[in-house]
Amino acid sequence: QVQLVESGGGLVQAGGSLRLSCAASERTARTYAMGWFRQALGKEREFVAAVWSSSSVYLADSVKGRFTISRDSAKNTVYLQMNSLKSEDTAVYYCAAAGPKYSTTYSHREEYDYWGQGTQVTVSS
Repeated sequence: QVQLVESGGGLVQAGGSLRLSCAASERTARTYAMGWFRQALGKEREFVAAVWSSSSVYLADSVKGRFTISRDSAKNTVYLQMNSLKSEDTAVYYCAAAGPKYSTTYSHREEYDYWGQGTQVTVSS
């Protein structure tokens, strides 16, 4: 059973930075495609970023140039570095892992098989 645990959320002022971490079960972060999604209050869960293979990444247009996704295979951990945060980035952020399947972007919820519990990010303006 794949387990994902997010951390690093919190309250930050607009323009600030946060780094989210997703600790995965053994080998998950190394062998699975990993993604970050977010869900704001009253809205649907939306794609933020994904990383797969050795270095393939894909980011939502709304976060390009501000967020980066990376992973540390030795630590089985995936990171989401968020800079220049805006109030509209406020949401619960979820880490997800996709089982063996092919995708060119891993940007759709249905491509993911495992989800973490989420971590709250609040950006004050």
